Amino acid sequence: MKFTQNTLDKIERIIEESGYIVRFEKGTFQSGYCILQAKKVVVLNKFLAIEGRINTLIDLLPLLNINIDDLTHESQKLFLD
Repeated sequence: MKFTQNTLDKIERIIEESGYIVRFEKGTFQSGYCILQAKKVVVLNKFLAIEGRINTLIDLLPLLNINIDDLTHESQKLFLD
């Protein structure tokens, strides 16, 4: 997987299609992120580089309640890979 803005956008799209909001904020979060379950918000440290953002979101995917039926065909393919 290439660490590009396009890849980051695709991973963000998977999370957003699942009803979560992705925000980039300042803060000291464990591993660079904070999940607010009640509001379905994923907050990433805005000072992470693109590679760090991608790796963090990939690590988060299994922790989120993602229904594959809610995803577009393109997002389903990326999610299953």
